[in-house]
Amino acid sequence: MLGLLKRHEVEILLKAGHRRTEVARLTGISPGSVRRIAGEASIEHFNDAGERRERRIGRPSIVEGFRKMISDILEKEAELPSLEILRQVQKAGYSGGKTALYALVASLRPMQLATRRNEAFEWMRAVQQNAVPRSTLEKELGHVIELDKLLKGIRSGPSPQRKKAMAVLSLERGIKCSLVRSFLHLSKRSARSYWERYRHGSTVALFAKRMNARRKSQDDRIRQAVFALLHSPPSAHGINRTTWKMTDLQRISREQGQSISRDLISAIIEDSGFKWRKARIVLTSSDPNYQAKIETIVKILSELKNDEAFFSIDEFGPFAVKKRAGRKRVAPGEDYTVPQQQKSKGNLIITAALELSRNQVTHFYSNKKNTQEMIKMMDLLRIQYRNCTTIYLSWDAASWHISQDLTMHVKQRNDEAVTEGYPIVRTAPLPVGAQFLNVIESVFSGMARAILHNSDYCSVEAAKDAIDRYYAERNEYFRAHPKRAGHKIWGQERVRSEFHESNNCKDRIFCW
Repeated sequence: MLGLLKRHEVEILLKAGHRRTEVARLTGISPGSVRRIAGEASIEHFNDAGERRERRIGRPSIVEGFRKMISDILEKEAELPSLEILRQVQKAGYSGGKTALYALVASLRPMQLATRRNEAFEWMRAVQQNAVPRSTLEKELGHVIELDKLLKGIRSGPSPQRKKAMAVLSLERGIKCSLVRSFLHLSKRSARSYWERYRHGSTVALFAKRMNARRKSQDDRIRQAVFALLHSPPSAHGINRTTWKMTDLQRISREQGQSISRDLISAIIEDSGFKWRKARIVLTSSDPNYQAKIETIVKILSELKNDEAFFSIDEFGPFAVKKRAGRKRVAPGEDYTVPQQQKSKGNLIITAALELSRNQVTHFYSNKKNTQEMIKMMDLLRIQYRNCTTIYLSWDAASWHISQDLTMHVKQRNDEAVTEGYPIVRTAPLPVGAQFLNVIESVFSGMARAILHNSDYCSVEAAKDAIDRYYAERNEYFRAHPKRAGHKIWGQERVRSEFHESNNCKDRIFCW
C-alpha cells in the first residue's frame, strides 16, 4: 500500500491542474495508481498502520496469535532466553519465523531486564577504563584470590589477555554469561573455555599461550607418534592401501590416543624436510611383517645386558673421490664452482657397524657389496667383542644381507663359539624397505657432511685417512662421553645413536 503522505501529494498535484501522466512522473508512481487515487476519498490523517488495519491490507501476523502465551511465559520467568521461548511456542503450534517472535518477546519483556543489561555493560566498561575505585572492587570481589592479577591483565595485558581477564572477573561478580559474551563479543565455546581454564588452573592456565600447530610440530612426543605410524604400512592397521592418506593417518592417530589435525601431520612431515610425494616412497615400509620385526628389535634392545652388543650394519657408497660440492662461506665476489665433468681419482665403499649401547663404529673398505663382506664384518666383530656372550647383527633387507651362505656361516660360527670362546651371533633384520630405521645411516650422514662435502682429496688414500681419522676421533669422544650421543656434534648426525620406530636416519638427499 502506498503511504498516506504520498497519496496526499498526488491529490495536491491533481488539484493544482497537473495531468495524470505528469503527476506519475513527478511522484515516481505508476499512472494506474494515480488514476486510482484520483477516484478515492480525500486523505484526512496520516496514520498508515491504522489505515492498513481499517482496510485489512497485508497478511495477518502469525505471532500475534501467540502474544498471550508469550506474555504468560515471561510473567513466570522474565529472564527465560528467547530461544527457549521459541521452542515452547513451536511445540504449541507456532510455524512463523524467529525474527518476528524475538521482536515480540523484546517488546513484552519487563523494562528491568534492559536496565540490568545496561548496568552490567556500564560496570564492565568502567572496569576496563579504570574508573571503578579499588576499594569498591575489593568490596564486590573480595572472594577472588587473584584479583590483582586479573586487574593487571585487564589494564596492562595484551588484547587477548585483557578479554580473558575481563570475562572471568565479570563472571566472578555474578554477571550472566550471555551478557559477558555480548559485551566482549565472545562465542559460547570461548567463554566456557576461559572459565574452565581459570577454575582448574588459575590465572596461569588462563593466560598461558595456546600451542599452535607449528609449535606442536616441534613436540618430540607427537613427532615420534606420527613417524612411528607413518613408517608402518597401512595394511598393518587394517587399511586396504599401500600408501598413507592424511585422513587415515589422522584417524589411526586418534584411535591410538593422539588427537592431532591433518595440518599438524603435514607440518611435522614438512619440518622434517620431506615432501609428501617423497614421503610416500621413502618413509613407509611395505613389509607385511613390519610390526613383528620392529617389536623383536625393541624387545632385544630393552633387554640387552652389559655383556651383549647390538650392531647396526650397512655400506656407504660406492662414491667417487673427486672435488665435491657443498655449502660453505665464501668471500665477497668469490665464485664457488665445481666442475661437472671430472676425472675420478678412484672409488670407495665403506662397510661399517655401529654398536648402539657403546656408540662405537667398526669399519673397513670393500671392493664390492656382497655376502663375503658381511661374513668378514661378522668375524671382525666376533674378535673385537670376544668378551661378550651374544652379539646381535641388524641390517636392511638387501639380498647379500639375507643370503643362504650368510645364514650357513652364522650357524657354523655359533657351533664353534662355545668351544673357542666367541660370542653367539644372532640376527635382527630390519623390515623390507626400512632403511630409514638403520641407525648407521645417520652416522654416514654426519660423516659425509663433515669430511666429504666441499672436499677435494688428492687421492683415495687421502680420503681413507680422513675417514679413518673421523671414526677414530668419534669413537674416542663417545668412550669419554658415553651419554652425549646426538646430532649436535660429529657433522650433524640426523638422529641420536639409538633405535626408535620414529627415526629418519637416512638423509633425504644423497650424502655422497
